[in-house]
Amino acid sequence: MRNFLTPQEQNGLKSRHRLEKNRRDADRIKAVLLSDKGWTFREISQALLLDEETISRHVDEYIEKKKLKLESGGSKSKLNKEQTAELSSHLEAKTYTKIQDICFYVKTKYGVIYTTPGMTSWMYQNGFSYKKPKGVPAKADPLKQEAFIKFYNDLWKSLPEKEIILFGDGVHPTMATKVSYGWIRKGQDKPILTTASRTRLNLMGCLNLENMEITISSHETIDSASMNQHFRKIRKKYPDAPKIHLILDQGPYNTSEETKNAARKYNIILHYLPPYSPNLNPIERLWKVMNEYARNNRFFKTAQEFRQEIFHFFDVVWPQISLQMIDRINDSFSPVKSIV
Repeated sequence: MRNFLTPQEQNGLKSRHRLEKNRRDADRIKAVLLSDKGWTFREISQALLLDEETISRHVDEYIEKKKLKLESGGSKSKLNKEQTAELSSHLEAKTYTKIQDICFYVKTKYGVIYTTPGMTSWMYQNGFSYKKPKGVPAKADPLKQEAFIKFYNDLWKSLPEKEIILFGDGVHPTMATKVSYGWIRKGQDKPILTTASRTRLNLMGCLNLENMEITISSHETIDSASMNQHFRKIRKKYPDAPKIHLILDQGPYNTSEETKNAARKYNIILHYLPPYSPNLNPIERLWKVMNEYARNNRFFKTAQEFRQEIFHFFDVVWPQISLQMIDRINDSFSPVKSIV
């Protein structure tokens, strides 16, 4: 924007800015004056150390309502109760990526005009936030998941003394740079060296939710033979457990006859998750934490450095942080909901 202020308005705002003691209100005035001079919202946001959405809102609110002061209590919705309820239901059913599209829908449907900042405020006030939808496997069966959750809860309640329950899964972290979101100073890019190396580890892991202990074994490949080796390691870790209940997905090496025979040898009882149910396996969330601490935005110069960092997470970092992860990694399961 440029030259939307009259000379009288410019002088009045400058005088008001000199007298304004509230820093946030002073920033509003500066945002308007700089926008009138032709500064972009990005340039203003960098100068005032505010986000672009805030700058846009300040300028729009001045142009529309001559607003220059922060008002408590929020603004009154332009939609009535029935329209608000109807729009909320529509937004729960349809996911918009741009706030401008919601403004257009409201204008078309109700004849009510919202600015982008105004509709953003409405969304927050009515319980919506901008976030990524949660992907759900299309073939997941809600009824089978509910049945598993009931089975698991019954197993836990009736578990004899000293018997334990473990959740198991294989994971294959690669040396390739995993670029991810992170906090970076506004207006700056943060370059990270990348490599497309195919070097990877083949790990089999088990998680004990009762004490957050993990058992990790590394293999050339994960197959029935490596499952036998992993079972031996589990049994060595829990020698006094009469039975070990191990919950796995239905991957080929988990369900093979060789694997089942090896499990019987070590008195390990295998239980299988319903197909397409990673949401019911807490160890899947452990792998995400591993990436956050050991892989995200990390460049590894050598394969040895990569391997050392992964095992450092399991051997050193995880014992230090595991009890802090209970809110993220637990058995508070929710079955997928049918959305078709």
